[in-house]
Amino acid sequence: MSFRTIGAVCALSLGIAGAALAEYPERPINMVIPYGAGGATDISARTIAEPLGAAVGKPLVMANVTGAGGATGSVAVQNAKEDGYTMLFARVGSHSVNPAMKATLPYTLDDFRFVTVYEINPFACVVSATSDLMSMEDVLAAAKGDGLSFSSSGVGSGPHLAAAMVLNAFGLEDAANAATHIPQQGGGAAATAVLNGTADFLCTNSSALASFVANGQMRALMVTTAEPVEGFDAPTATSLGHPELEQMVGWTGIAGPAGLPDEVADKWGEWMTAAAANEEFVSSMEARGSIIRVMSPEEANEFIRAQYDTFRKLVDDLGMRIEG
Repeated sequence: MSFRTIGAVCALSLGIAGAALAEYPERPINMVIPYGAGGATDISARTIAEPLGAAVGKPLVMANVTGAGGATGSVAVQNAKEDGYTMLFARVGSHSVNPAMKATLPYTLDDFRFVTVYEINPFACVVSATSDLMSMEDVLAAAKGDGLSFSSSGVGSGPHLAAAMVLNAFGLEDAANAATHIPQQGGGAAATAVLNGTADFLCTNSSALASFVANGQMRALMVTTAEPVEGFDAPTATSLGHPELEQMVGWTGIAGPAGLPDEVADKWGEWMTAAAANEEFVSSMEARGSIIRVMSPEEANEFIRAQYDTFRKLVDDLGMRIEG
């Protein structure tokens, strides 16, 4: 074969590859939600699904792939083909707290390409509306006295670390062990545990709790912000003398496998900007206490790594590193 023929074949191959990439997406895209129904990640994902699907122009196949505090669904995307047809709703628990807490986690931040972070929300600490615990002082007294239990979306999850961090800030010695941790399979189950009396206390994202607080099923005792959160009639961490708790925030973003091509990542940036501008989506999430802010891939990676550094220091300070 002559050099001219070889050059022609190579040019044709590159042209075909470029055309195929330009056609992305040609088929539905699988969207993995690594937590169960009713939690903050699930709520965010399903609320943005319609405007995001409209921007993408192809169906989004939403699937809850749960287990191991978000790790099971994350690994499914980590090991997926790097073609943009399997993407992940990454979350603070799965990609900031888990890597900070678990020494044997089967992935690192380097195993993913984050194309955006689009939602940030504060944490709120709640009890059942029928609970005798009326304030954070009551919570601390219970933890020091007859005992306190708290639920979370799993061992090593954001709510797990949040509860320990809050109790430590309010003066509970050995906060990671002094209260009884009752892990659940996802944020929805963690909230249900408080509602049915399985657990006394829960600190998690405001978006996962807003409806329960609004309908009178839960009572908010604190929000981890400097300013009050709409819909939560509760003091702020700052007003209670603990501004250090403001660093405990939730976030939701989109990620693919590490080798996701630049062209695919760029398209996701465009789609997310369009979807997050949808007024119905924004109003729905803001009513849950969320802040909608679309980050570029560069901003998202910088933000997520800063979150990881923050939580890793907290984990070390609290002695919560999980080695096994």
